[in-house]
Order: sequence, then structure tokens, then C-alpha cells
Amino acid sequence: MKLSTILASAVLIALGLFASAYALTGVPVLLVLCGGNVTALRVLLSFGGVAAGWLLFWLIAFRPLKFVS
Repeated sequence: MKLSTILASAVLIALGLFASAYALTGVPVLLVLCGGNVTALRVLLSFGGVAAGWLLFWLIAFRPLKFVS
């Protein structure tokens, strides 16, 4: 469970960095990394969606910030 949460966080951080590089330079970094293959790009973006869903579930189910005050 902990490993999947760490991997989901890493995927979202990487997608955020690639999105910010695209916003700053105008070069679609993920599309370049996929070799121009739109299907591979959609697969990577769907992994990001699954990672976001997992983290949302994890935050709701386990409440890691419950005792932070």
C-alpha cells in the first residue's frame, strides 16, 4: 500500500514537471518522449488519472493529516 502511494505521487510529480516545462517552453515534452505516438501519450495521461484517483482514495480512507494540528 505504501509503495503504490509513493509510485502514484512520483507519477503525478513527473506529470506536473512535464506540464510546467510545456507551459514555459511550448514544447510538448511528453509527446516528444513518446516519439510522437498519441496513443502512448494517452496511456501516460491515463496513468496520471489513475494515480490521482488512488491518492484521492488514500487521503479519504487513511486520513494522513488527521492528527496534524
